[in-house]
Amino acid sequence: MRLKDKVAVVTGGASGFGEGIARRFAAEGAKVVIADLNEAAAKKLAAEIGGIGVKCDVSRAADLEAAAKAAETLGPLAIWINNAGVGHTPQPLEALAEDHFDRIVSVNMKAMYLAARAIVPGMKARKAGAILNIASTGGVSPRPNLTWYNASKGFMITATRAMAVELAPFGIRVNALNPVAGETPMLATFMGQDTPEIRAKFLASIPIGRFSTPADIAAAAAFLCSDEASMITGVALEVDGGRCI
Repeated sequence: MRLKDKVAVVTGGASGFGEGIARRFAAEGAKVVIADLNEAAAKKLAAEIGGIGVKCDVSRAADLEAAAKAAETLGPLAIWINNAGVGHTPQPLEALAEDHFDRIVSVNMKAMYLAARAIVPGMKARKAGAILNIASTGGVSPRPNLTWYNASKGFMITATRAMAVELAPFGIRVNALNPVAGETPMLATFMGQDTPEIRAKFLASIPIGRFSTPADIAAAAAFLCSDEASMITGVALEVDGGRCI
């Protein structure tokens, strides 16, 4: 119960890593708001874990503000997880369509800025808060043909460090997680197609020899957002089975 009675928002919280985080946080005693583009899935999960599910497109400021307001009905917002993200299939960097590039920028990058505008003033006023950004090993050790996704995660890592330095005097900690490829709905996107041969190629780059799981990411998230990590800020923690070594 490391997060007992803490109010947390998880964007993209209805599936994949976000779902794992939402379930773990609820098990640790948090009051969780699941903010997801799939409203039905968000509400279904919320009903299972005793939280609140809201429809949220993280590229829209109004949706993020609404998620923050939903959280405040449960108590002071203590934790915000920027988990929602989009990727693209492997392709030469010059081949990605402009509208897809713009979506990556909106969801993986601009959403951090919009969320900060919605939540930082309240956290500053309370002199407390934890923000966690779900980045990627791609932000520090890029795979070929995923350039623009990699670059967006590099932005998240740098923004995490800059936010941490600026917000530390206000009692707000900001950290990131860098998962390796995981057993989530996005895995097939990164691989291009899900075949035994392509899986074997990806796994060959992970010394521990398996993909990450939502439970792996959730465990690290629970620690970084708990009071046990009160001296940790500005960290981009690799949860990658050794891939970035």
